[in-house]
Amino acid sequence: MFRILFYQPEIPPNTGNAIRLAANTGCQLHLVEPLGFAFEDKHLRRAGLDYHDLADVHVHPDLTAAWKALLPARVFAFSANATRWYTGVTYRPGDVLLFGPESAGLPAEVRDAPEITDRLRVPMRPGVRSLNLANTAAVAVFEAWRQQGFADGV
Repeated sequence: MFRILFYQPEIPPNTGNAIRLAANTGCQLHLVEPLGFAFEDKHLRRAGLDYHDLADVHVHPDLTAAWKALLPARVFAFSANATRWYTGVTYRPGDVLLFGPESAGLPAEVRDAPEITDRLRVPMRPGVRSLNLANTAAVAVFEAWRQQGFADGV
């Protein structure tokens, strides 16, 4: 299936919801440290509920370690600065969907890294704050999964 990559996530409930998303869609969830929370955080555990044992979660000490674990693969960086819509891509199993920290999004050095295949955006109305990180990841994952005919879904 697909791999979700959160670069330095800061808010525990977002990652908890992503754990739930990974469990329900068969995606792997990869997290790049530093994390803005501990895995024992009650908000993370509450948001993830009982999905921790059902999700395939990997924590990497830095982006270099994440690349080593994930590449070769196509990597799609999601950014409000991108010009291409997330629906303009034909996703393939094994693709990596990369998202940045909640407070600032992906830094330019990550967004423009040579490992990035393309930069994508989810449309939003102007003048409104960005979507929640977990919601944005869910939008992208479900589009990618839809293109695969919701393989292994019921």
